[in-house]
Amino acid sequence: MKIRNKINAAYFFLAPALSAIFIFFFIPVIAAFFISFTDFDIYALGNLSTVRFVGLSNYLKLFEDPLFFTALKNTFYFVILAGPLSIVVSLGAALLLNSKLIKFKGIFRLSYFIPVVTTLVAVAIVWRFIYHPRFGIINYILSLIGIAPVDWLGDTSTAMPAIVIMSVWKNFGYNMIIFIAGLQNIPEDLYEAASIEGASGWQKFKSITLPMLAPTTIFISIITMIGYFQLFAEPYVMTQGGPLNSTLSIVQFMYQEGFRWWNMGYSASIAFVLFLIILIGTIIQLKVQKNTE
Repeated sequence: MKIRNKINAAYFFLAPALSAIFIFFFIPVIAAFFISFTDFDIYALGNLSTVRFVGLSNYLKLFEDPLFFTALKNTFYFVILAGPLSIVVSLGAALLLNSKLIKFKGIFRLSYFIPVVTTLVAVAIVWRFIYHPRFGIINYILSLIGIAPVDWLGDTSTAMPAIVIMSVWKNFGYNMIIFIAGLQNIPEDLYEAASIEGASGWQKFKSITLPMLAPTTIFISIITMIGYFQLFAEPYVMTQGGPLNSTLSIVQFMYQEGFRWWNMGYSASIAFVLFLIILIGTIIQLKVQKNTE
């Protein structure tokens, strides 16, 4: 009876949170899934009788839409470029702040983490001024060494890399904190034994640090991939998806279809295609982790 009472008490305390998750997450997701098989639009908001079931038409339409493939290509480009770069920068900062050579570590950790908790829209607006072709600080520095100004956000070849740099700067502090926690869980005895054997710093890093950080790295890779696949605010604020759709992300494309053109059914189908892509990416990374254990 005592065990049953404890279980009932646990359900009682969990009920408010689970109810909120069910109402505000599962019900909308299920509704969106059904909407993706209809032609739900702005008229349906006023009269649900106008909604028609269209089957897989929205999903088939996606594979005939060149703008969808453009957005998909841009999103993959961003994830492939920004993801590894963010992980490398985070790991480098974590190794630096975890070393015994650095003093005032708390100040540095706070400084690196501040961009993570800063409003993304505010950060994007500030970086727009940093990238300004005439008054931006980057072009000012380049002018000091005789390099002509670059239209960072107005050129198709530099717009997405510029957003990548801003996103890495904005987000690396979060991963850095997780890496620091992982580094502090590595027993010092391993490094001491390696030092006695005459191992160099690189050998310690390659044979001890990286293998011991493998679970942490996989976790960071997954959450970074999921976050970066949902790229939206940066291009929306900084470039509006331009120039020539070179920074149009899949989420921004979904937003435009759903809230600019009011093609809700089509927009919902984009959301579930993105969900499937993220799910596949997560499964692949989990299998990689299992194979390396």
